Amino acid sequence: MAFHEVRFPDNISRGARGGPERRTQIVELASGEEERNASWANSRRRYDVAYGIRRADDLAAVVAFFEARNGRLHGFRFKDWGDYKSGLPSAAISPTDQEIGTGNGSLTEFALLKRYSSGAQSWTRAIAKPVAGSVRVALGGIEQMSGWSIDMTTGVVTFDTAPAAGVAVIAGFAFDVPVRFDTDALDVTLDLERLGSITSIPLLEIRR
Repeated sequence: MAFHEVRFPDNISRGARGGPERRTQIVELASGEEERNASWANSRRRYDVAYGIRRADDLAAVVAFFEARNGRLHGFRFKDWGDYKSGLPSAAISPTDQEIGTGNGSLTEFALLKRYSSGAQSWTRAIAKPVAGSVRVALGGIEQMSGWSIDMTTGVVTFDTAPAAGVAVIAGFAFDVPVRFDTDALDVTLDLERLGSITSIPLLEIRR
């Protein structure tokens, strides 16, 4: 298997449905109380791109994309239009969107991440597939126009010179979700004039 650094067609992903999924075990006690346990430390995203197909040409594009990925075998990039950048959907990408680490004078590599917060609780998501040309980096709140590079396949920022101890390393970026098809068969109608009879074309986030 391999990961293909190619993005699923944007015009189809825009109409897809899906989002994060978590796995929680719930045991109901005799008293009616519950015991809840999180089976997964991190969420996993699922999508259905059948909802984004509106024309026969869209279907042809999905079939070609499916065949080129060998069904479930190879992964690819997917733009989640509801969650695709470091800040708010309405805001432009800023180099101070997400703190990704703190310098110690020797560390030169920092992985991109995004925090989701509500009240006093938060969850941190690793970002492995940033979009080319979108990444901006700041040290101590000051944007760095040079002196660093980004690996677009892993989301790791590498500095030429290690940030000084105590300096906040911050970044802003757009990103894709690494996914694969979650089926080896496309169950679609053969009547291309009535695409509403497409059942489902599921995608599943790849976690490493």
